[in-house]
Amino acid sequence: MAQQTQSPSSRTPGGAAADPETPSDVGAHDAKMAWWREARFGMFIHWGVYAQWAGVYHGHRQARGGAEWIMNRAKIPVTEYLERARDFDPTDYDPDAWVQAAVGAGMRYLVVTAKHHDGIALFDSRASDRTVVRATAAGRDLLRPLADAARRRGLRFGVYYSHDQDWTNPGGSAARKEMSEGWPHPDAEEIDRYTLEHGGHWDPAQLGSSDRYHTEVGLVQVRELLTEYGQIDVLWWDTPISVTEEQAAAYRDLYRELQPNVITNDRLIRPHRWGDTVTPEQRLPAVEDLQERDYETCMTMNSSWGYKSWDQEDKPVSELIANLVGAVARGGNFLLNVGPTDEGRFPEVALERLTAVGEWMAVNSSAVYGCTRGPFRPTEDLVSTLRTVNGRTDVHVPLLRIPEAGELVLDLPTEGVVEVELLGGDRPGHAPHASGGLAVRLPESVSALSIPVLRVRYDRELPSYPVGMSDREAQTGALDA
Repeated sequence: MAQQTQSPSSRTPGGAAADPETPSDVGAHDAKMAWWREARFGMFIHWGVYAQWAGVYHGHRQARGGAEWIMNRAKIPVTEYLERARDFDPTDYDPDAWVQAAVGAGMRYLVVTAKHHDGIALFDSRASDRTVVRATAAGRDLLRPLADAARRRGLRFGVYYSHDQDWTNPGGSAARKEMSEGWPHPDAEEIDRYTLEHGGHWDPAQLGSSDRYHTEVGLVQVRELLTEYGQIDVLWWDTPISVTEEQAAAYRDLYRELQPNVITNDRLIRPHRWGDTVTPEQRLPAVEDLQERDYETCMTMNSSWGYKSWDQEDKPVSELIANLVGAVARGGNFLLNVGPTDEGRFPEVALERLTAVGEWMAVNSSAVYGCTRGPFRPTEDLVSTLRTVNGRTDVHVPLLRIPEAGELVLDLPTEGVVEVELLGGDRPGHAPHASGGLAVRLPESVSALSIPVLRVRYDRELPSYPVGMSDREAQTGALDA
């Protein structure tokens, strides 16, 4: 008999029936989402010719935001940006090594920027010359080898596509950023006035028909991705600045026709939140904002999505692991970003972090894969995840802080406990606590573990803590990091 695994509901309460993405067949939707809910941990890759600049424009460090935004924030003219792009030739690019880094970290899927806001696609396209094949020294498709490498290792493969913002193909949108966010340009006041009058654009070469851009570039390229690159498991939209409902519906109709099982996020259009997943950025959602809807926290390892040569804000491994288990404890996924260099290498510090996370996952992955919200709400010190299989429940409790006394009381039932384990350590003692809950005495070996995980096994099903108690929803982060 096949194992029956608990999965979180995809129903969206509170008036969501008007949303055209609300599934009419919940069973079919749950089947589509099954692999994603099982995976829980993925790799985000922001890579493109913007890595050449590495967050520096003519000696000036970009004043604000991720390095992938340097063209906009530094107000680099289209001709200058394309001129430098000609030298982009990532001779150290090794897709198999990238995939191995993801697999080694315990990640189960990968999402890469097929085209970011600068408009230069990582794949060949009949719709535009703004591709690494035609506009750079690379002269080859950089997306297909990564897709092939991921599938060889069993990773699900997804693409990020900037459908609305495009700074080099005429007619694409541009989020308005003041010159102070880039560098101290002597004509900053004049530039700011121009961007205010031209919808965020800073170069006349960017101006054109929005409808023509979507019809002749955006929709054509999405069709190419969905018909020429095999199964696309995730289609990750971003920054809907001025896309209309009619334009967005054309993209939605396209992926529904060509790959109806592709998982899409909620960034196709605003204020609507079409799509399968909500996408809080650079943070975990507040527990009180959670609804019965799939969500995915995306987060950088440092302060930038694209490679920034001078970024020193690397998150410690313990913080990355805490965010991973914190996402799962809220019923969601964690998409952790790497920004490769223009040579095609993962930065050494990123590789070190991925290796360390992988070592933790090798011991504690049962607290992540296939799990959802645990029985009690997350706190600063404790989170819980659970997985129910064939009527038996494993509750995992990652200890974000080890109690000094070596004992803690968990808000868990005492009836039906089969065993209590410390993953990778000695067996702890446990007993019902006089005031209620399960008292656990930690062994001395707990101090040698990084974010140790208790596993409490029950001979029955346990419920997750309830969500959807307010009208708020876990909101997507800023659309212009």
